[in-house]
Amino acid sequence: MKHFLVLICFLSTVAFSQKIEGVWHGALSIQGMKLRLDFNISKKDSGYVATMDSPDQSAFDIPMTAATFLNNQLELTLTAAKIVYKAILQNDTLKGEFTQAGQSMPLEMTRNVLEKKIDKKPQEPILPVPYSEEEVFFFNKSANVKLAGTLTYPKLKPNSTQQFPALILISGSGPQNRNEELLGHKPFLVLADYFTRKGFAVLRYDDRGVGKSTGDFSQATTADFASDVESAVKFLQHHFVVNPTKIGLMGHSEGGVIAPMVAATPSNSVAFIVLLAGTGIKGDSLLLLQQALIAQAEGMNLTLLKENQQLNRELFQLVNLYEDEKILNAAVDTYFEQHPLNTELLAETGQTSSEFKQALRNQLLNPWMRYFLRLDPQIALKKVICPVLAINGSKDLQVPAAQNIPAIKTAIESNGNKHVTVEMLPNLNHLFQTCTTGSLSEYATIEETFSPVALKVIEKWLKKSMK
Repeated sequence: MKHFLVLICFLSTVAFSQKIEGVWHGALSIQGMKLRLDFNISKKDSGYVATMDSPDQSAFDIPMTAATFLNNQLELTLTAAKIVYKAILQNDTLKGEFTQAGQSMPLEMTRNVLEKKIDKKPQEPILPVPYSEEEVFFFNKSANVKLAGTLTYPKLKPNSTQQFPALILISGSGPQNRNEELLGHKPFLVLADYFTRKGFAVLRYDDRGVGKSTGDFSQATTADFASDVESAVKFLQHHFVVNPTKIGLMGHSEGGVIAPMVAATPSNSVAFIVLLAGTGIKGDSLLLLQQALIAQAEGMNLTLLKENQQLNRELFQLVNLYEDEKILNAAVDTYFEQHPLNTELLAETGQTSSEFKQALRNQLLNPWMRYFLRLDPQIALKKVICPVLAINGSKDLQVPAAQNIPAIKTAIESNGNKHVTVEMLPNLNHLFQTCTTGSLSEYATIEETFSPVALKVIEKWLKKSMK
């Protein structure tokens, strides 16, 4: 889970003969996989500005923190993601090194568009599919947001009035399309296909501000996304193929936080919830734990890790103390004045002191981040009275099972709800892929999109809960 805003810095450059403006295309080679990157570079009065696209990760128009071009040498920086691209322009070709978090690899770029090699994952459905599929739109009137999605359901016989139990798929953090598409995988497409074939109507939709959905994703919090899910429930309650008494929620990661928030309100009439790597501990504690596990997996120096953890812990405390954005901003200024940054930690990030501070400030002042750091999922979990299935992978570094699974179970059972099943599935990562280490770097290289073992666990539980 991570959200960040990136500032565009305009740095002065000197005009010369070769032109860098335009769109540049290239591909990184990562463990045998090609990952396309595009840079769109423009010249302004004060210098250059650039944005980055990662088409294979469905990430577009990411503003680079800085862009300089002098004497045929290009340097692009994305501070928050620890990305630097340095290249020399020769004969309309950029030849250079792409570095992220200290790891470098060659990257050559041209103005020619790279064709995407179709790499259909084996679990994705092959057309034609044996069920009905329709594009749908529904409205969150209170937020003035129109949400677009896909509803799949078993084929109806002529003149049939049959209604089906329904699943609403709720995506994890970050702007997600209806397939929760990332790193070449489409988990929600796989889930929708699997459970529609098992007799469910399945709704998946673009997050607000993504795809065909309206709204401003950048200003939305977890509570806002929960209100979108409530609108989805109301929509399905009036759809002719859906049994309005058997509508359940299946949330992944942050979606596993949202599902209990919606189910905790009795008037929403949620029949059951499935939490896929949902959280049971407070947001600030989760992010500290997540940061530590990921850093360890990537080989970060333990002394520097402790320094970074202490820094984040103290900044998170400021977010908990000050709800007003202006007061929080001032408190962050005061903190940085009183706590000089560790020079070794700065060297590890590859950032200047001002860049590092600004990146942290951007994260802390982001509306989603401030809300999530303060969010205690226990509050909603303790109000859930419907049946619950919570599963996590044993090698999940983003939502560790050992800390979250017991917390979810204890919270739900505290109100007398005995209809809760929890399970930690061996050798699965945060995306429920069968993995080796659980490291984020594995996600794109694994061919499996969603573990068949996990699918069977969910299916078995749903059948039991539908009786």
